[in-house]
Amino acid sequence: MQVLPDPVRRLAAWCVVALLVAGVGWVVVELGRVFRPAVVPVLLALLGSALLAPLHRRLVGVGVHRSLSAFVTCVAVVAVVGGALFIVVSALVDNGAQIVDSVRRAAQSLTDRLGSSGTSVDSLSEEARKLAGRFGGSAVSGVVTGVGYISETVATAVLALLLVFFFLRDGDRAVSGLRGLSPYGSADTVEAVARRAFRAVEGFMRGTTFIALIDAALITAGLLGLRVPGAVGLGALVFVGAYIPYLGAFLSGAVAVLVAFADRGFAVAVWALGLIVAVQLIEGHVLQPVIQSRTVRMHPAVVLVALAAGASVAGILGLLLAVPLAAAVSGAVHEVRDRTR
Repeated sequence: MQVLPDPVRRLAAWCVVALLVAGVGWVVVELGRVFRPAVVPVLLALLGSALLAPLHRRLVGVGVHRSLSAFVTCVAVVAVVGGALFIVVSALVDNGAQIVDSVRRAAQSLTDRLGSSGTSVDSLSEEARKLAGRFGGSAVSGVVTGVGYISETVATAVLALLLVFFFLRDGDRAVSGLRGLSPYGSADTVEAVARRAFRAVEGFMRGTTFIALIDAALITAGLLGLRVPGAVGLGALVFVGAYIPYLGAFLSGAVAVLVAFADRGFAVAVWALGLIVAVQLIEGHVLQPVIQSRTVRMHPAVVLVALAAGASVAGILGLLLAVPLAAAVSGAVHEVRDRTR
């Protein structure tokens, strides 16, 4: 005789499974926080490997040795990323002060038009300066913290680059090791799930980079046509923000519209807003389906939840890693579902 009816028992079983999954996830997150200096380079290296894997496979396919191919790929990415970072940083440095001043003047103009009750941007700036003066004694510790953060970032980047080399060179060994660690009779399934997850991340990284280039080029050209100051820096901001779906486009677009409003007036700001909306529509209805439909497509709600979870766990780094990790999980779930069917 059953004490509980079957529906209640099934619900209880699913609750136990959900609690186990949540518990495992919590343990993984906490371990990631504890071992952050080791986990972050590995995750960044996996993203880099996913982006560079097609080039590496093509070089190996034409007869280049795997070690030489991995080395050439890493050198190429250092050159490309270094050049891109130089262009982006130079554009932001050259136009950063102008962009910030334009945003400040736009905010001041909006405050004046809306009739704020005695609170303005200048008063807020004055209060910020007073607050900074009160805590000026902590400047030295802030500099030391900044130097330590830069050193940690450089060390993380170097370690991630070395790991990219080894991941590309020894990818086949990693698959063999994964099969060896798999439970009896499940090696094929584990390998298929891992490959599907990696292909999802690979498609996401490749597609996002290509879409970011197109978005940045279109918006930069449009802002130059509208004679908005700092158009190149704003385009660089759009390119960087494209790696954070939805949120990055919203923030970079808002900055561009504020700069246009401050320096060129309301009419040009409306044209800039129309330009950004048009580019986002092209991305959502043309670029995303064409470029990423064959690799991974996730519902916007899933992306937003992943971004919120990533930001709560690891801040800005979590925003950058949340969607690729969600893409990997989505690919693995789809592979398991297909095999179950």
